[in-house]
Amino acid sequence: MLNANTAFYNAFEAGDLDLMAAVWLPEPDPVCIHPGNAAISGYSEMMRAWAMIFANTPYIQFFLTDISVRVDEDVAYVTCTENVLSSGEGAPEEGFAGGKALATNVFRRTSSGWRLWIHHASPVLSSGGQQEEAE
Repeated sequence: MLNANTAFYNAFEAGDLDLMAAVWLPEPDPVCIHPGNAAISGYSEMMRAWAMIFANTPYIQFFLTDISVRVDEDVAYVTCTENVLSSGEGAPEEGFAGGKALATNVFRRTSSGWRLWIHHASPVLSSGGQQEEAE
């Protein structure tokens, strides 16, 4: 199941829509919530959103910490801290931006392995009370 979680972040870092599509469970309706954004429900709507993210993110890298896993029959979840390094919108010109989010990734076991059903990432408030941007 951790391999499926790793595959999600690898697809995100690669900006590869085919890899991302292979990670997700098409039905019942998957849900994806990026920090500070509304929930995206439904496989085709979510794939369109990923295409837009990939088109506008020249570089992103995740360093996962505080990883916790729970498996209960055919449903499992991973919680982790996403330590993010990225370039593109919001980053200094010719530079990188960093951020942190807490994520919950819920998976369902299928005949072809574990598939991501729900991804929810929330920004972490810094000690100064300001949000740290991620994703």
